[in-house]
Amino acid sequence: MSHAGSLAETRACVFDAYGTLFDVHSAVRRHAGALGGAGDSLSATWRQKQLEWTWLRSLMGAHADFWAVTAAALDYAMERHGHDSVDLRQRLLDAYLELEPYPEVADTLTQLRATGRGLAVLSNGAPSMLAAAVANAGLQQTLDHVLSVEEVGIYKPDARVYQLACDRLGLPPSAICFLSSNGWDAHGAAHFGFQVVWINRFDQPAERLPGRPLAVIRTLDALPPLLAA
Repeated sequence: MSHAGSLAETRACVFDAYGTLFDVHSAVRRHAGALGGAGDSLSATWRQKQLEWTWLRSLMGAHADFWAVTAAALDYAMERHGHDSVDLRQRLLDAYLELEPYPEVADTLTQLRATGRGLAVLSNGAPSMLAAAVANAGLQQTLDHVLSVEEVGIYKPDARVYQLACDRLGLPPSAICFLSSNGWDAHGAAHFGFQVVWINRFDQPAERLPGRPLAVIRTLDALPPLLAA
């Protein structure tokens, strides 16, 4: 874990949603028995294509909201792994609206709320997706804002997405602690100017991209001591 004193001066914490607060693989785990041992592989493909297609659509100038991208990515993953059940497809999509939060999330956000910092989500997710995930996790009263890229019509790591948090919170980038479990997002946010903490849940190597997180932690509950340092 690395430390940076500038984190203590931040006035808000802004969180990525998928993979950071919510376990994106919990949707497939819920229906693992119907996938005949292909669950982990299908879930990995689903996530990979979901992310790849946000980047490619941004480059192509062909935006579609995250729910449409998520459904298309699932179709690809199911075909690749030999599943064509319409019923299973619908059950997996329904489960994606009720992703499990990581176990430390609720308590950590409550601790952060007590510090007086503003708390927000900034996500690729479509507004309806985010509302469902936040409600399922019981976080509605903890967060000040739930911000979707749909307000700017392009996906992370475009700077216009990160600027959205500054505009809504009324803060400069240097006053915002941004947290993501996605290395590319952490680097993109740091390049923009946020004070970034990368939640490296799965011990991934650092991305070779512009921008550098100020701290790296394994789980979200390691954050409050960093902010108090």
